[in-house]
Amino acid sequence: MSTIVWSNGQDSPVQEVFSGISVRQLWQGDAGSQAVVVEIAPGARWEGVDFHQDNSEEVLVMSGVFNDGTRDYPAGTFIHHPVGSSHVPQSKTGCTLFIFYPEKQV
Repeated sequence: MSTIVWSNGQDSPVQEVFSGISVRQLWQGDAGSQAVVVEIAPGARWEGVDFHQDNSEEVLVMSGVFNDGTRDYPAGTFIHHPVGSSHVPQSKTGCTLFIFYPEKQV
């Protein structure tokens, strides 16, 4: 029988990956899958391009407005970034995202 794993996001350590962009890891699987919460402060922008070379990314905008460098996505929007896609995460107003990375493809 599989074991249920849970996490309280408020208790997860925060790692600032770029100025104004922080990540809270909620869960990580054995084959590279993981679930994180990303907070983007107003006006913050990812440094460079976020390229999904060997893994897709599933995003749910939980609050605020997320911009991928091309368009705005308001709270409640689901976004699928397939393997081979790229974008520049940012937000003029600030936002919180739930992101799931499936197992890495080989």
